[in-house]
Amino acid sequence: MATFPLPPGSMIGILGGGQLGRMLALAAARLGLGVTILTPEAGAPAAAVSARTIVAPYNDAAALNDMAATCQVITFEFENIPANALDALARMGAALAPGPRALAVAQDRFDEKTFLNGAGAPTVAFAAVDSIDDLRDALQTLGAPLLLKTRRGGYDGKGQVWVSRADDVEVAMAQLGHRPCIAEAPADFRRELAIIAARARDGEIAVYPLTESHHENGILRRTSAPARAAPPVIASVERIAATILSTLDYVGVMGIELFERDDGALLVNEFAPRVHNTGHWTLDGCEVDQFEQHIRAVAGWPLGPTAATHHVEMTNLLGDEANDWEKLAREPETRLWLYGKGEARRGRKMGHVNRLRALDR
Repeated sequence: MATFPLPPGSMIGILGGGQLGRMLALAAARLGLGVTILTPEAGAPAAAVSARTIVAPYNDAAALNDMAATCQVITFEFENIPANALDALARMGAALAPGPRALAVAQDRFDEKTFLNGAGAPTVAFAAVDSIDDLRDALQTLGAPLLLKTRRGGYDGKGQVWVSRADDVEVAMAQLGHRPCIAEAPADFRRELAIIAARARDGEIAVYPLTESHHENGILRRTSAPARAAPPVIASVERIAATILSTLDYVGVMGIELFERDDGALLVNEFAPRVHNTGHWTLDGCEVDQFEQHIRAVAGWPLGPTAATHHVEMTNLLGDEANDWEKLAREPETRLWLYGKGEARRGRKMGHVNRLRALDR
């Protein structure tokens, strides 16, 4: 059983080998901590910068046993790993951060919104949809149009479809494979906001400045931080973040996405129990970035300061946009982050840039 705080030289396990795992591994190395990656993908981005990589399915018993035996704490870089993998690690006596509950809630969109409402965080109106008749009832109850999403899986705009009329319900359900879904009333908002927050093992909470987000075709395109917002809005977002973290007894960094309505009221869209794309700006715009903060939290270290040192506009590099690396590297105000991925498929996140300017006065 690990004793916290973990000393330098300890090993942290990460389920997932993508870009988030890569940046977590880099942050851990700076603090003198090692990282073991478990990923089903040979040559995953995180493997190039990690002390050790285990290539196996996430629920492979031998691989999980290896991690439980050699890692002092285990975390994950994205929420679509099998929940039974965390359950198996817990039975093996592994220390997990965040815990299985946060992952289980985040993996089911209906459970997530039910949890948020129970924690006092407002959301759009929603209903569970398990059949065509359920979807017809939701149109009657919530009105049209509705955004129909699969309860599990899907990201970057995948696994969802708009339903505008009763005549559309059969086609919509077929498009989503007749899987269990959630129907959501449209969000009437003027902008999208996000916040990165962390909670330590002793319950300490640290919150980063608010971020304004811009999506295109369901994919985060750019963020701007710190976002301009009225003090009551900032206070409300921070209160929501602290409540979610404390209710889940959470350890680590969490990303929370929100809608701000014209009257300043807030609706929580979703939370991600991990470091998050909307927090990439912290890599060059904060005293301690979100990746180091997550490593600090799961290792039982004190949380670091979250104050902004620059205003940052983060832009995701999608597909072959990363081929402009030489031009981007010449821009003095630009910090370039490439993820070491192979094929530059359309819409695939290959890297990002942070463009810095002095903080607004």
